[in-house]
Amino acid sequence: MEVHAASVSLDPREWQVGSLDSATNDKMAELVFERLVALDNYGRFQPVLATEWSHDGSNKRWRFTIRAGVKFSDGAALNPEDVVAALQPLLPASEQLSAAGNSIVFQSNAPMPDLLEQLSSGRYFVYRPLASGAPVGTGPFILAESPTGTAHLLFRANEDAWSGRPFVDAIDVTLGVPPLRAMFDLQLGKADLIELSPELVPRARQANLRVWSSEPVTLFGLRFDDAQAAASDVRLREALSLSLDRGTMANVLLQKQAEPAAALLPQWLSGYAFLFTVDTNLERAKEMRRGLPANEAAGVEPLRLRVDPSGDLAKLLGERVAVNARQAAISVQVVARPVPRAGAAPSPAPAAPPSGVHLFAWHYSSLSPRAELESLFAAYNLSEPSEVNATSIDHEQLYARERRVLEGRRVLPLVVQAESVGLGANVRDWMPARWGEWHLADVWLETPEPVAADSSNTTNPTSQASPQPRAVAPGAKP
Repeated sequence: MEVHAASVSLDPREWQVGSLDSATNDKMAELVFERLVALDNYGRFQPVLATEWSHDGSNKRWRFTIRAGVKFSDGAALNPEDVVAALQPLLPASEQLSAAGNSIVFQSNAPMPDLLEQLSSGRYFVYRPLASGAPVGTGPFILAESPTGTAHLLFRANEDAWSGRPFVDAIDVTLGVPPLRAMFDLQLGKADLIELSPELVPRARQANLRVWSSEPVTLFGLRFDDAQAAASDVRLREALSLSLDRGTMANVLLQKQAEPAAALLPQWLSGYAFLFTVDTNLERAKEMRRGLPANEAAGVEPLRLRVDPSGDLAKLLGERVAVNARQAAISVQVVARPVPRAGAAPSPAPAAPPSGVHLFAWHYSSLSPRAELESLFAAYNLSEPSEVNATSIDHEQLYARERRVLEGRRVLPLVVQAESVGLGANVRDWMPARWGEWHLADVWLETPEPVAADSSNTTNPTSQASPQPRAVAPGAKP
């Protein structure tokens, strides 16, 4: 495998919810850790480390029975106390977890009707930290030290995994591979699976490579703060929103690997995103701009846009925002993201002029629309009325909450982007979840039929037979 990320963290406690880095961390963690439950593509919850669960009538108390006979990869038996130690640091302060016999109990002052959606996604993995600090899990693979250095992660098959041995013997992950080089490696047979950047997806398909794309799982948008006076003017924010050509961003910059976004949550997650609409209306944007002070977001003091995510794609989106705004006579200056120099001693730097708007990227990690919306609101300080019921999973109430925030124009969705991967011709049983999980324990590789050294030798009747399947350990996957 070849991925774009230069580094990976396998400790869920270190992950920043919503960050692009968490997407890669999650995929690597799926190899060595497992969750209590899983959600299949038909919307059914499946038992994993929990065999059964129940809750009281108020959804404030949940009990999960932990699967017996499961061992961590270091040989230690999984017990309910391990589950409590792993999950409690990841839970909100309002939710408490305790062990009771062969079960664990979630207790909260507020209802938790979507607890299964939360526990089947995101960083809610069960793990056990070793004395060295490295966590071990119960999953299909074991992280092994790689002799090739920090640019590689080597995962070996867990022969004693309770769910059965995975089909492949090992997965060698190369980190920090540039997108174009990764595609060349796939074409040359040097890689079996790669991450594809949006601009390379059409090119990969034209080259007859196998390409798979998820549902849109990353939101790009603009968020405003009051660091600049112009950013606090709701009329300017509305004019800027009307000037944005989201269709061009999705279809040209992102090569049709994204969709224009009018909502914070995508349709596949919320079910109501189609109710939000946002159209480009340049004439209306110009009209609103003429009603604003001439010196607001003008050439002398432009509205400064800081691009927070790294990478060329985010920078291109920021520049496109500035071009669209200029057509409505709104001056936007794109500010480069500050990148600290490696190994440089910290020194006081001159204070940069404040930025009134930020281009952000948000990776959806939870299968609970309510939890995802809560995380996004908290990350970007999007305030709500105090009477809002923050625990409700009712879609009408979630829609109303999102609509109130969007009406304030403090955040402007731009596009939602899918993830794409390129697959080698020998990869079989690639059956990922549509929200981006890869399920690599089920994948196997078709190896070419060996050629006999002496084709004239006819004494061995099986020399030209089809390849036989590998022998697997008792209890392995069929």
